[in-house]
Amino acid sequence: MDLESVADELYGLPPGEFVAARGRHVAAARTAKDPALAKQIAALRKPTLAAWAGNLLVRSAPEQVDALQRLGEGLRAAQDRLAGDRLRELTRQRNALVAELAREARRLAAEAGQPVGDAVQHEVETTLHAVLADPDAAREWAAGHLAKPLTTRPGFPGTASTASTARAPASSRRPARKRHLKLVEDPAKVRAEELTRARKEAKAAERDARDQDKALRREESQRDKAESRLEEATARVADLTEQLRTAEKAESEAREALTHARRTLTATTRATRESRRAADRAAAKVADLESESDQ
Repeated sequence: MDLESVADELYGLPPGEFVAARGRHVAAARTAKDPALAKQIAALRKPTLAAWAGNLLVRSAPEQVDALQRLGEGLRAAQDRLAGDRLRELTRQRNALVAELAREARRLAAEAGQPVGDAVQHEVETTLHAVLADPDAAREWAAGHLAKPLTTRPGFPGTASTASTARAPASSRRPARKRHLKLVEDPAKVRAEELTRARKEAKAAERDARDQDKALRREESQRDKAESRLEEATARVADLTEQLRTAEKAESEAREALTHARRTLTATTRATRESRRAADRAAAKVADLESESDQ
C-alpha cells in the first residue's frame, strides 16, 4: 500500500464513501506500523461534488483530457502572442469542448448514482476553464485527485476576458496593451474572494476533520471490541483444551481399568468353574461312599 494507490482508490469513490474508506486505510497503515503513511492518508481531503465529477471525467475519458490539455497549450500560446484570428478559433473550440465535457461529467455522475445539478456543472466548467488557462491546474486535474474545483489564479490570463475579446469585431479592438490590462483583476476584490474561499475551505476542512475523527473513533472502538472478543475466545480455547486434556486422561484411565476388570473377571470365572467342578466331584464321591456303607 502506498499513498498514490490509496489516493487513486479514494478519489474514485462517491464522496459519501470517502471518509469511511479513508479511515480504514489510516487504520491499515497504522496496523502496518507506517505512521508517516497514515498521516499522509489522513491529510487527503474529501472531494466536493464538483471536484469528484471532474475526477470522474478524467478517469472515464482520458482521451478528452489529452485533447483539453493540447487545446490549453495552444490557447495560452495564442494569447501570449495576441494572435487574434487564432485566438478566436481556439476560443470557439474551448467553449464547445468545455460545455461538452461538463455535460459529460454530469452524465457520468448520474450513471454513478450521484446526480448533480446546474451549480455543480458550472463549477466543473470553471475547473475546465482553469485547466485551459493554467498548466499547473491542468496537471493537477489530470492526476484525478481534485478535492475542490479549480479556479484561475489572480493575474493569470483568464478565460472569460479571453472569450469577450475574441467576440469583439476587428474594427472595435483596442491596442494589445490595453486589452491585456483588462485581464488584471482588482486586488481588493481578489483578496476578498480569496478570503471568502479560504473561510469556506477552512469550514470544509474542519468538517472533514470532524468526520475523520468520528470515523477513526468508530474504527478504534471496533478494534477494541474485536480484541476483547479475541481474548475471550483465546481464554475459552485454553479452558476447553485443558478440559479436553483432562477428559482424555480420564478416558485412558477408564479404559485401563476396564481392561483390568475384564481380565480379572475372566480369571475369576475360570477359577469359579474349576471350584464348581471340584465340588461336584467331591459330592459325587461322598454319595458313592454313602451308598457303599448302606450295603
